[in-house]
Amino acid sequence: MEMLPRIVVVFLVMTVIFGMQEVMSKEVSLCNMSENDLLACKPAVSKQNPADPSPACCKALSSADLSCLCSYKNSILLPSLGINPDFAMQLPTKCNLNPPAKC
Repeated sequence: MEMLPRIVVVFLVMTVIFGMQEVMSKEVSLCNMSENDLLACKPAVSKQNPADPSPACCKALSSADLSCLCSYKNSILLPSLGINPDFAMQLPTKCNLNPPAKC
């Protein structure tokens, strides 16, 4: 009978491990931009004198949901991630994209 509790514990531990691997393997996505897309744009929205957006950033931004991104402009999340919201709002224009009308 002692073997049964060990099997249950092992099964539970393995379930948690496999569940965590599945969660950790999923890529982060925000407003139709992957984590790599967001990282490509970070130099253009951080620092005092940001770089111009790279071609990779503009390409990613062209398929992003700009209205969704606009909804983050007043979020405390952006500055906490080192992103200047004013610079972020300038990205569509710098990439020759039309920003949402109410952004």
